[in-house]
Amino acid sequence: MEGSRTMKEIKNRVAFLTLGCKVNTYETNAMQRLFKNAGYSIVEFSDVADIYVVNTCSVTNMADRKSRQMLHKAKKNNPEGVVVAVGCYVQSAKEKLEEDTAIDVIIGNSQKHLIVPMVEKYLEDHQYKSFIVDVSKNPTYETLQIEDAGERTRAFIKIQDGCNQFCSYCIIPYARGRVRSRKEEDIVEEVQGLVKNGYKEIVLNGIHLSSYGADEQNKDFMRLEGKPLLHIISKINEIEGVERIRLGSLEPRVITEQFVTELKKNEKVCPHFHLSLQSGCDETLKRMNRKYTTKEYLQGCEILRKHYEHPAITTDVIVGFPAETKEEFEITREFLEKVHFSKMHIFKYSIRQGTRAEQMKPQIADSVKALRSNELLQLDETLEQSYRSYFIGREEKVLFEEEVEINGEQYYLGHNERYVKIAIPRKGNPNFFINQVVPVCVTGNLDKDIMLGKMG
Repeated sequence: MEGSRTMKEIKNRVAFLTLGCKVNTYETNAMQRLFKNAGYSIVEFSDVADIYVVNTCSVTNMADRKSRQMLHKAKKNNPEGVVVAVGCYVQSAKEKLEEDTAIDVIIGNSQKHLIVPMVEKYLEDHQYKSFIVDVSKNPTYETLQIEDAGERTRAFIKIQDGCNQFCSYCIIPYARGRVRSRKEEDIVEEVQGLVKNGYKEIVLNGIHLSSYGADEQNKDFMRLEGKPLLHIISKINEIEGVERIRLGSLEPRVITEQFVTELKKNEKVCPHFHLSLQSGCDETLKRMNRKYTTKEYLQGCEILRKHYEHPAITTDVIVGFPAETKEEFEITREFLEKVHFSKMHIFKYSIRQGTRAEQMKPQIADSVKALRSNELLQLDETLEQSYRSYFIGREEKVLFEEEVEINGEQYYLGHNERYVKIAIPRKGNPNFFINQVVPVCVTGNLDKDIMLGKMG
């Protein structure tokens, strides 16, 4: 019974839900920290809370719909609770949300650091509040910080925001604004704090990570040649206690001989590279306004394989982009085989209102998108199994993260440097500790996603 609690206790409960990318996850963790520091308690989203914060996503129509559903679910959880919508969907659909009676406060991108006083302002008078600024006119990087990344071993941190690329299918430059970069000293301080809290692996993220270092005077990330990104990587590489550095999605054009040569000097960087492709056909890439060719992309992969042994190269692919012919799709499929990715994320194109691709003709039928998606998903499974077979019989350094049950047996599960999941039986390893990097001999496949290993 709620009456057994004091009013102060009841009014202090805040629940969070994150949709979308790792940048959103980071920002949610930072907002949780702000509420904790202000004396609020954090509860699960499924609990009855007094304040619900939904960090929305707008990367696809499905993400928009999911954002709306979760905002309404929050109000259903507690009709008397305060529902706060923040993030990209808020920024891209301001008018719709302002008409939605289930939402009490809307906070756009670049305003999340003010969430506590904004919510408290609503609590004073219970009058609808909208806090949205034009991100295209705001060149300032929003300062947020975390102490706890929500995981036990790996911390995702945000070092860059915004994008200047304006791909024809993407709404994010309008929702996130132009490129802004975080101060070096803030990044170093945050990583040092995370290491003190036990984190071994640091993952650098951004909306367009390769643009790190860009500002109003130098908006073209290609002129930077990745040097600011290399600089901050080297600073983190020097921090005692950091055992691994992993990079978020990189722009293919930043992968040059010079960049990779310098990157290789940072021994803590994992040989795991996510290079977003979207299409393996040059004609489709042109319509997407992607500013590289498949030849340039392949050259980048060859450079990585020259400097790193068996690197994990992962990517994103969109199928069914407007006007994609059967021949263009076949060119893409053949290119994916040629690159031989370790993992691919396949997406069916969905129309984004306000983008150039919305007006492109012809739009591809959903049934065709589904067939093409299924074909690439099957290819992905084949390529992934081929990539993983390399590790059988090899000793791999595994950062163990959790205990899991698989087919009724208990295992310790973690990732190697190339982000391959590897498990060892819990039985027979009673002194094992989570959050340790341990050499493991890989013996085979436990299932289609996880490899099996044993202590040497």
